[in-house]
Parts: sequence; structure tokens; C-alpha cells
Amino acid sequence: MDSLYIHIPFCNRICAYCDFNKFLIDNQPVDTYVDMLIKELKYLKERSLKTIYVGGGTPTALNLNQLERLLSFINDNFNVSHEYTFEANPDELTTEKISLLKEYGVNRVSLGVQTFDNELLKILGRTHNFDDIYRSINHMEKIGLDNYSIDLMYNLPGETSQHIEDSLNNIKVLQPKHISWYSLIIEKHTIFYNKIKQGKLHIANSEVEGKRYERVMEGLKKIGYHQYEISNFSSDPKYESMHNKTYWKNNEYYGAGAGSHGYVNGERYFNVKPVPHYINRMKEDTNAIKEIHKLSNKEMYEEEMFLNLRLNKGLKINQFKDKYGVSLFDIYGDVIEKHINQNNLQINGEYLSLTEQGKMVGNDVFIDFLID
Repeated sequence: MDSLYIHIPFCNRICAYCDFNKFLIDNQPVDTYVDMLIKELKYLKERSLKTIYVGGGTPTALNLNQLERLLSFINDNFNVSHEYTFEANPDELTTEKISLLKEYGVNRVSLGVQTFDNELLKILGRTHNFDDIYRSINHMEKIGLDNYSIDLMYNLPGETSQHIEDSLNNIKVLQPKHISWYSLIIEKHTIFYNKIKQGKLHIANSEVEGKRYERVMEGLKKIGYHQYEISNFSSDPKYESMHNKTYWKNNEYYGAGAGSHGYVNGERYFNVKPVPHYINRMKEDTNAIKEIHKLSNKEMYEEEMFLNLRLNKGLKINQFKDKYGVSLFDIYGDVIEKHINQNNLQINGEYLSLTEQGKMVGNDVFIDFLID
């Protein structure tokens, strides 16, 4: 077991598009939550890990004392050999918090920028502005925590092609080590979903979305970023997210915290979501697992395909047989042949991967790997 995900479900404000397990931090039992999270972490068997990723919610919504308690426990109980990431919002990333992260061994920050435009940030419900982005990055670089990822979104309500160009220009100035740039997905139970149903909000159609994605890929390549996954880019292969590649390579990992997911011994599990339920479970038990699902062979095959195919490199063909004892082409030969003929898939040496055209219709390709 190489990786651990830790969930902090608190935010200072709920964004209009967010479907993650999150709660407004006001009047929440945050100190008790941190205590119970630490208790859950105590019972994990593996102590030497390659990656830890602390996400949310917003981990930097914790105050300095709460943050230090969590960081101190992780530092004393886990050995992280490669990548230790914290998610952060630009307006919450104070100099004191950056210093604390660095002091306790965090070596990577995932900064939730979303867009550089102040008006679009307001529409999204973000609490930061353009100046906060530059201020927080300036502080990180001064302190020496300069391995950061900028997280962006495209196809936003009110977005124009000029917004994409402005983001590319800012990236050129800032030169972050890593960029995640995802298309907005309208999820149920979000403010955006309700507004769209009411006709109060509109986003561009799939044709415009596709053109913006093409411009994102083209623009980042031109300024020196290598695309290694459908929505992820790095300035150098050594800055690719090792933790996220755990997911895309369909490897197993621990999950801790309210609503977190894990994958252990061929079983996917998830914890209870509401904070009070999580706290109550952890007071009585050593975990807060709500459900465990043992994957069938069919489900393992499917996940192996659509996760690995997100990577530019794709799926190592022999890896499939090594893991499952059956040839990839015995299971998916017809589907692979179909999409090679349609120029959506290609075989490069040992790997099966999406073509440039295939990236544009990735979901359609992935659906064909679901076995009836």
C-alpha cells in the first residue's frame, strides 16, 4: 500500500459547482473531528508510504492549532518517501500556514485557483480574487515551497475564449510546476444544477467545450507543459502527480475521514459522510466504513481500462495479463479494433492509448469498455 488520502470536509464557503463531501466550517465540531481523524489514522496498518494527499473540502480552512495537530501526528506516525500534498485556497494560505506545512514535511501544494478572472470567481462562489492568487504563490516561493499545482476550470458560465488566453498568460508568468485544468461538470445537488434547471444559468455546448479543451492543450504545450493525463500537465515528468497516478493506474490506497474512499485487497470502501455520524462512529470503533464492495472480475477489468486510458501513456498491454491472468485482447479485442479503426485508440509499442482525437471523445470510448 503506497498511498493515503485524508479528507477535511470543512469550507469557509460552499462553491456553486461543488459536489464533494463538504460542510460550512462555522459551528462545526472541528476539534473533535481532527481527534477522530487522528484515531482513524492510528489504526491503518501501513506506516511507510510513497504519497499522502490531504484534500477536501478545504484543508487550509483549519486554524493553525488544528492544522498543527494533524500535521504533527502525520509527521510522527508516517514516513512519506515521495509526495506529500495539501490542497489550499489562495485566500486562506497565510504565511504562517505555509511555514507550518513546510516545517512538517509537506512538499507539494494543490492551489484551487479555478480561474484568474474576478467576475468568474464570484459566479463560482469562490472567496479569493486575482490578487490572492499571486500573493499566496509569492509567499510559497519565498518560503521555498515552490512545488505547487494550479487547479483550473474551463467551460464556465460567462466564460469566453479570452478567459482561456488570460489564464495561459498568467501561467506563462507564474510558471507553476503542475496544472490541472478540468471542464466544469454540472453535478446534481449543487447550486449550478438548480440554476440550470430553472433556466437562470447557461454554459456553452459540447462543440464550444471541445474547442476550449483543444486550446487548453495547444496553449499549454506551446509554453512548455507536457500533458500526461486527459486534464493534467507538468513542466517536467518529475512533477507529475504521483498520488493521482495511483488512482489512474488503478492501484490500491487508503482513505481516511468523513466520506473518504479507499481501495484495499480488491475491495472499494467508503466512510460515512455526515460529520456527526463520522464522529459518533469513530468514538465507538476503529473505522467509519459505511460500505465495502468486493469488485467482480468484470468490474476490475472495466476500471483497469477506463482509468489507465486517461493517461497519455495509456495501459501497458502485458500489465493486464499480469494482473488478471487473461489477455486484454481476449476480453476487449472487438472494442479495441473498433476504436483503432475510428482513430480513437492506438498501440504504441507496449501501450494502448487514446489518440489526440480520442481524448476529445474519451467518455464515448470508455463506455464501450463496460461489459454487458
